[in-house]
Amino acid sequence: MAVRLSPVLLAAAEGLLPRFGAGTPGLERNFSLSHSWSTVIVERWWKVPLAAEGRSPRLRRRHRVYRLVEDTQHQPQGTMELILTRTVERSILDLGIRGDTVTVKKSLGRNKLLPQGLAVYPSPENKKMLEAENQLRQEGKLEKLQTKTGVTTVKFLKSCHLEVGMKNNVKWELNPEIVCRHFFKNLGVVVSPHSLKLPEEPITRWGEYWCEVTVNGLDTVRVPMSVVNFEKPKTKRYKHWLAQQAAK
Repeated sequence: MAVRLSPVLLAAAEGLLPRFGAGTPGLERNFSLSHSWSTVIVERWWKVPLAAEGRSPRLRRRHRVYRLVEDTQHQPQGTMELILTRTVERSILDLGIRGDTVTVKKSLGRNKLLPQGLAVYPSPENKKMLEAENQLRQEGKLEKLQTKTGVTTVKFLKSCHLEVGMKNNVKWELNPEIVCRHFFKNLGVVVSPHSLKLPEEPITRWGEYWCEVTVNGLDTVRVPMSVVNFEKPKTKRYKHWLAQQAAK
């Protein structure tokens, strides 16, 4: 037999139920039928034997031993859907940009996103408002927003340092195409030449420089760049091995 233990609700019910029969108006609205977060569900360890007709069951001490079935207060709260009202970055996880529908833990949504105005519930009114906003943005009447991938790329580039290897036995001048190839080779980032900007002075010798990358035509990041002597991968591995041996 399952028994729900909620002393607050039981006391309230015992005080209100006799008044319902007397026809006291308005008391039904004061009785809350919402779920209580402190409710636990238990069952008796020993089953109570059936009593004779017209008599109450006889309970012994062992019948007051209960086994926990469910604790609604400490069980996982699950997830919820929200619509972001602006770009949200949480530690290393980018939740999304304005207008994205995301699924997050209820604790994160109720304790941070909703109180701080970072998200709203996905109601039909909110969805309709954001759809109209996206339509205006596509027509060019509103400023464009950075995509979720673009936000992640900008965040990654801010922590990067690019190394470009150039040979010493030929005359060379660094150009955007060479730098773009090293972006993909060393950092795994695809950069188009038209979105890359180098210093106005020609780069013809080794040293420390910079380059600017514009992501989706919206955000520009300045990345430090080192132009060094080109070494084959085998030579680099050998020097790294020598450094490890010297450190021992």
